[in-house]
Amino acid sequence: MDKKRFTSGRKLDHLRICTEEEIERGFSGFEDVRLVHSALPECNLATIDLSTRFLGRRLSSPLFIAAMTGGHPETLEVNRRLARAAEEFGVGMCVGSQRAALEDPSLEESFSVVRDEAPNAFLVANLGIVQLRDHGREWVDRAVSMIHADAVAIHLNFLQEAIQPEGDHDATGCYAALVQLCNESRHPVILKETGSGISSETARACWGAGVRAIDVGGWGGTSWAAVEGHRARGSALHGNQGLASLGSRFEEWGIPTAVSLCEVAGTGGPVIATGGLRSGLDMAKAIVLGADLCGLALPLLKPALESEEALFGVIRTYQEELKVAMFLSGSGTIADLKRTRTYITGRTRQMLESILGGK
Repeated sequence: MDKKRFTSGRKLDHLRICTEEEIERGFSGFEDVRLVHSALPECNLATIDLSTRFLGRRLSSPLFIAAMTGGHPETLEVNRRLARAAEEFGVGMCVGSQRAALEDPSLEESFSVVRDEAPNAFLVANLGIVQLRDHGREWVDRAVSMIHADAVAIHLNFLQEAIQPEGDHDATGCYAALVQLCNESRHPVILKETGSGISSETARACWGAGVRAIDVGGWGGTSWAAVEGHRARGSALHGNQGLASLGSRFEEWGIPTAVSLCEVAGTGGPVIATGGLRSGLDMAKAIVLGADLCGLALPLLKPALESEEALFGVIRTYQEELKVAMFLSGSGTIADLKRTRTYITGRTRQMLESILGGK
């Protein structure tokens, strides 16, 4: 097997499945969160300020372009458009896993294009924790250099790995590698999950390791169990229907994003909420629950494949919805929004009460 070609081909498989198949699963929890309405808001919708600070950088909005793609020539134009959006709107962006380009430098342009198109944006490099363990700081430095990144995200995707026929199933030694990176890195290290959420216990361990921010990557949006199940069902090479069944079984695994956010917020540093945010109102709810940034992936991927105009239009819609939510809660700034009161009902409340009951 040509490992380099296989990794790159897998990236294209993921892109195709995410755009052609129904791969959203679960329950993010934001449906159960209601912001308290301010009937007398005493602020001006036209002058609401979305700007925020994250890891020492001022961003024009808490909207964060979450990791999506790269590592195949056909992904270059998507990353180009996403980067232009990051530059246009003054928001942060994390590239997709850079493993393919680290294995095959001929693929670097699909990532390096983001800095070309977004010279002033806050850009985050991206590497899996298994690759960090196996290749050390050398690969991290190459990933950061590839896009002249301002920070590096180390992603956790062990549910996905467990279902991939070519997945990495050994997680031993990863925490030690994370500690070493945090001790040595010249750039802030962000730890990110990819759809299963992060518990308070894991968060505290990671703050202890020295990470500077956590992306909860919760359950309730794109399901990588579903994505890998589709790959297994369509793979003549592996023909492993057992993996497809395994993917279906574990589509329900994970911590809903809103619950994970409540678990992680307040345990250490800044938090990114990613996973099932499907409106600016969801963004507002996430911020009230403790998020500093709100990551969007699938909602931006399809318009990014269509055109720059379509992508910009979706971002503007999210921003306007966030502003209206802020206006109706009497919040002129993001700091004001964080002080808004909420009502939490349903399964989200039950899960949060079970957490409190276990302490």
